[in-house]
Amino acid sequence: MLRVGLTGGIGAGKSTVSRRWAERGAVVVDADLIAREVVAPGTPGLAQLVERFGDGILDADGALDRPALAAVAFADPAERAALNAVLHPLIGARTAELVAAAPADAVVVQDIPLLVEGRMAPLFHLVVVVHTDADERVQRLVGQRGMTAEDARARIGAQASDEQRRAAADVWLDNGGAPDSLLAEVDQLWERRLVPYEANVRLHRPVEPTDLTVVDADPEWAAQGARLVARLRVAAGLHAQRIDHVGPTAVPGLAAPDVLDVQVTVAQPDDVAALVQPLVDAGFAPLEEQPVVGGDRAWAEAHHAGADPDRPVHVAVRVAGAPAQRHTLLLVDWLRTEPAVAEELVAAQRAAAARAGTAAEHRRLVQDWIEQTAGRAREWAERTAWEPTTD
Repeated sequence: MLRVGLTGGIGAGKSTVSRRWAERGAVVVDADLIAREVVAPGTPGLAQLVERFGDGILDADGALDRPALAAVAFADPAERAALNAVLHPLIGARTAELVAAAPADAVVVQDIPLLVEGRMAPLFHLVVVVHTDADERVQRLVGQRGMTAEDARARIGAQASDEQRRAAADVWLDNGGAPDSLLAEVDQLWERRLVPYEANVRLHRPVEPTDLTVVDADPEWAAQGARLVARLRVAAGLHAQRIDHVGPTAVPGLAAPDVLDVQVTVAQPDDVAALVQPLVDAGFAPLEEQPVVGGDRAWAEAHHAGADPDRPVHVAVRVAGAPAQRHTLLLVDWLRTEPAVAEELVAAQRAAAARAGTAAEHRRLVQDWIEQTAGRAREWAERTAWEPTTD
């Protein structure tokens, strides 16, 4: 099962995207529909709202008067928090039921307006944000939903900013153009990414990069690394002592192959094996080239690769204090501080890309450079009194 979080500001066009994916076979779990279901007449949810906000939120038939509730709840942050305190547990429980009922091979699209506000992005394999400029959204809300412009802007202002949504977005869909353009992009995303991603997760199939050409530094690498770290925190739970974006893509401005490296540090060897299944479920399959526990058991480690066909990822799980664990953290700081050494690594990566036929071979060739320069790195660490920064 692949879980996709779909979000965007009010009036951005999430429903257009979710309807299209439902037509393609996705299981759509709509938080807005669930929010209506859990406060339908006769439900405990409606009774809780009336207890908190009074009978003025009911219409003449005893059903929830949503505009009346919105007028109260969205006028004040404390009232909005009280509303969320009632709705979110109910919505969460019903959502869990629907997701659990989906087929094992489903692409489950959870349409959640407040995904970013609720800090839920790390719970999903992929987060898709639908974006439309605020002025256009106001026009849609006035013309299609009968809101006043003032009310529409208040609702927009109460939600996450574009910058906050960009930070959470693995995919950014711009819905400011023609509808056909958006649907074409949505269809392509379904075929090229979501369908194969689901199969890779279900079959525990890692995606190894086929193009390891050194490219210019991408300013998005840092944000992508942060999202990966957040997902791995959820997957690893208490097993992880720290999780770091490492490797050349963690060095600002450094050219590198477009592969993100992440290191998960655990307390003891048993944690290495204990994390295999949680990482598999999160979309990071074990690499066959590495045993789960090998060599000196005290320094056991495991290697995983992401299942997302559009984002190559390598994850190493290592025990705290192991030579490889410490050196991986040291290397990033050394490269950040010594530009000449960073250029040496770029040259080594270019040479490896020219010689290697597989991602595994490329890693071995780059590892050769790391081992050859290990003494220099240790000398730098001693000279600077380097210690790993706290996570």
